[in-house]
Amino acid sequence: MTAVVTAVSFVDAPYPSEQRLQHLPTMLGLAGLAYYLQRFPLSWQSYFSIMLFLWIHIFGARWIYSYVPYDTWTEHLTGESLSSRFQWERNHYDRLVHFASGVLFLFPASEGLQRHTGMKSRGAAVMAIAVILAIGAMYEVLEWQLAERLSPASAEAYNGQQGDVWDPQKDLALAWLGAVLTCPLAFHWSIATTAPAKQ
Repeated sequence: MTAVVTAVSFVDAPYPSEQRLQHLPTMLGLAGLAYYLQRFPLSWQSYFSIMLFLWIHIFGARWIYSYVPYDTWTEHLTGESLSSRFQWERNHYDRLVHFASGVLFLFPASEGLQRHTGMKSRGAAVMAIAVILAIGAMYEVLEWQLAERLSPASAEAYNGQQGDVWDPQKDLALAWLGAVLTCPLAFHWSIATTAPAKQ
């Protein structure tokens, strides 16, 4: 299904070359994920969380994140753009995706730690935050290394910093915030899914 969504996202793509570059980490991540899930299967809830994040990413990659036209859509629907309403000076779709990475990856990371390391639900939920931050930091390093090998224009299109020198730090902070806010839910969800059935 995700492969179909990815293929459809390339139809009349406004930035096809840059979009392909956006999907390089996606393909690497999917390959690693497929290998992991074959060996260590998770619940359907965790699969759904992972797929939902990938679809949010694929949607943003179509407009290389920096140009997702949410202002056009909201202005058409309400008569006022989001950027005008909140006095934004940049496109914030990438911020949404990093926040979503914390929210949506906490469940599968916590479940994976419980199932395959024997951790208790509370400890697994907290440790999952560290896992998300570690993966986010590795992604920022990969992004930096790719940008170093591109022309300045291509690097800016790929990184999507939009002039913000603190962009990587803000991205990680939002992933952390999303994970922290979701942590109590993940803890209670873990208890509910692992509790013995009542007689």
